[in-house]
Amino acid sequence: MDFEKIVLVTRKTRLQGLVERFNTIGQARFYLEHGGGNFSLYQQEHDVYYTAIDRLRSELNILDKFQEIERGFLPNFLFNETDIIVTVGVDGLVANTAKYLNGQPLIAVNPDPEHIDGILLPFRVDQAAASVRDVVKNQFRARQITMAETRLNDGQSLLAFNDLFIGVKSHISARYRIEMGKRQERQSSSGVIISTGVGSTGWLSSMFNMAEGITRGFDPKPTTKKDGTKKFRLDWEAEKLAFIVREPFASKTSGAEIVSGYITPNTPLTIHSEMPENGVIFSDGVETDFLAFNAGAIATIGMAKKKTQLVVGNPKA
Repeated sequence: MDFEKIVLVTRKTRLQGLVERFNTIGQARFYLEHGGGNFSLYQQEHDVYYTAIDRLRSELNILDKFQEIERGFLPNFLFNETDIIVTVGVDGLVANTAKYLNGQPLIAVNPDPEHIDGILLPFRVDQAAASVRDVVKNQFRARQITMAETRLNDGQSLLAFNDLFIGVKSHISARYRIEMGKRQERQSSSGVIISTGVGSTGWLSSMFNMAEGITRGFDPKPTTKKDGTKKFRLDWEAEKLAFIVREPFASKTSGAEIVSGYITPNTPLTIHSEMPENGVIFSDGVETDFLAFNAGAIATIGMAKKKTQLVVGNPKA
């Protein structure tokens, strides 16, 4: 493919968020320090990030066209098939961006390896330009990451790079009927989490940590496997999703039998809402971008047809 444009996706720093909230840097500093916070950490984080952005701006001139957008504009931005996308920020920025792509190569850059784990960020700032050149020459390795998708019976849909949450806005119980294959059950719970392979190291892993912690508290036998591992993980390219029902309550009208499992192409998960109001479905932790999921709505959850093409290196390296 002949690529025509590089799109650099950035995000606001915590310092910028504070300035927007308190109008000036001085007021933001006063608020933080008055509460015992360390303003210099916010300033240092901001400076490191924009040093990285400035370098990328100057070096990503490999193609004639270059465009930069901030994360908040992603829902209204139209990516072209011939774009190369470069994200610079935390892992969450990759998830935010991936949902708006359709197979374009995504190069994820870690602007601060000293402080950002960067599980999804294979490249340092000084490696970004070379990685873009590799993609321009079609000489790159990429992982085809599976995403989740939920479709409602009214035609609406929502993609997830990490996970989907189905439940209610508040802390009251979510009520619904869950179906998987020939099994079905009415449930009352704190909601359902559906995770991709990438997301299995995030929110889903906290569910396993909780379960292991509860088990140890009442039965302190080791849960570590013979090979020394104990963490649940799915491959990023796995052709399946995992789901967990949070805190299912068993009563005369609700059960707790269908509480976890795999979603595959042959076994989608279907959930019928029985909530009169405040039912929601959101993805990747972004609660403000949600689908209403109230009584009468039916959600069918499976794997998305499109995948994220995350660049991880040069095949010759």
